[in-house]
Amino acid sequence: MQRRLIIFGAFFGFLSVALGAFGAHGLRDILEANGRTDTYHTSISYMMIHALAIWAVAWLDEKYPQQPMHWAGYSFAIGIVLFSGSLLLLSIFGFGFMGAIAPIGGVALLAGWALSGFFVWRSK
Repeated sequence: MQRRLIIFGAFFGFLSVALGAFGAHGLRDILEANGRTDTYHTSISYMMIHALAIWAVAWLDEKYPQQPMHWAGYSFAIGIVLFSGSLLLLSIFGFGFMGAIAPIGGVALLAGWALSGFFVWRSK
């Protein structure tokens, strides 16, 4: 599980840097025209923070092998896809209905934090 989580974290970290650069250079006019530059930046920031959180969970998975820590990592990954992904689609393409998906992703991100804390607290 640790290897998979490290790969997920690396993928989302890479993607956040690539999309951040693309947004700053290639999408600037579109984002400004849509008035969604802040939404785009929020998406990228949350993606990077939670890519690092996935790496932290991979480390915790090794430190607390008796706990299903990978659940927290998968919650973070699902949250990144739903939260950051929906905000990216909203900011670039103006898909308003994506604003309703972001809170579901936010709940998944919260679940990742809650699960990681709970599993450490529950361990001996």
